Amino acid sequence: MLIFVLLLAAWAAGWFLFRRNTIPDGRHRPSIPGKLSVIIPARNEEGNLPHLLSSLQAQTIGSIEIIVVDDHSEDRTRAVAEGYGVKVIASPPLPSGWTGKNWAVWNGYLAATGDLFAFLDADVRLAPHALHNLLAAREEAGGAVSVVPYHQAERFYERLALIPNVLGLFAFTSPLERTNPAKGMYGSCIVTARPDYETVNGHEGIKGELLDDLNLGGKFMAAGIPVRNFIGHGAVSFRMYPGGIRSEVEGFSKGAVLSTSKLSIGTTLLVAVWLLGLLAAESAPFFIGTSWALPLAAGYVLYTAQLYFLIRYTGSFGRWLPAVHLLSTAFFLYIMLYSVYQVVVFGRVAWKGRRIDVGGGSKR
Repeated sequence: MLIFVLLLAAWAAGWFLFRRNTIPDGRHRPSIPGKLSVIIPARNEEGNLPHLLSSLQAQTIGSIEIIVVDDHSEDRTRAVAEGYGVKVIASPPLPSGWTGKNWAVWNGYLAATGDLFAFLDADVRLAPHALHNLLAAREEAGGAVSVVPYHQAERFYERLALIPNVLGLFAFTSPLERTNPAKGMYGSCIVTARPDYETVNGHEGIKGELLDDLNLGGKFMAAGIPVRNFIGHGAVSFRMYPGGIRSEVEGFSKGAVLSTSKLSIGTTLLVAVWLLGLLAAESAPFFIGTSWALPLAAGYVLYTAQLYFLIRYTGSFGRWLPAVHLLSTAFFLYIMLYSVYQVVVFGRVAWKGRRIDVGGGSKR
């Protein structure tokens, strides 16, 4: 009985951490004053850009300045962007002390003429009303906003990211993060005003940081600029790693360990409790024939039902994978071990053909 009570408490931690904080419907509001510049850093994104640029052309807010920053791509990124008639600039050679994405975004900012900025990763896809609603939400919040996109996972290896995505959702919706002075943002979709961005010196102020989004949020908070994070369900989505499982492993592992240091202690502890309960429930087959088998199996059922609810807001992970979530848990544990190995042993991580020092700066 005690083991079931403990599992129930761990399971309940997930309900406490999750908040259905979707982007408010702002379509009833008039157009937000000011010109919007959308800045898209792109490194080898010929496959993703058509989805994003098509969705930007379908936005309901009218004229948008779209800037694609070609970050030394080795594919048709530039040609694809130019085919949509947007402004394309080449990222200059990477200076010492900068990471590639920060440098690309900064150069996009230097070329932008808008009063408002939307920083979008190339794999993002927007519903037609998304930018209008985000601008309205930013206007109401009075600071900067970011979005955790809904994950369009199409292949089996992509769906293995179920547990990492749910944990990420917990981290950004936890009510304990509201007062976190180091509160981070989700870098795939950030909307802010030019004065606020310039107050914190933008991406130049975090030029050597691997976790650019989390550190930018911290800069805003330190400057007294509110930060609010939303769930993208119904408005903002992305397909993170269509290029194969290697890119998926690199993508998740590059910040898996370091990002936990940006969370509040309360959020970290509750996520750990939820995860320990999940691991205990998944151990049920090893206790068949013992008094622990039934309570552990009951815990497995509870966690499975919870995951089926959470993926409605997290991503498209298929009908059956949440029922055998131990596969995704194993993938998550591998990601964490690989991340620790890179950070502790080598002091750097790999991403998109670059080796990035954990302390900041790209090796190539």
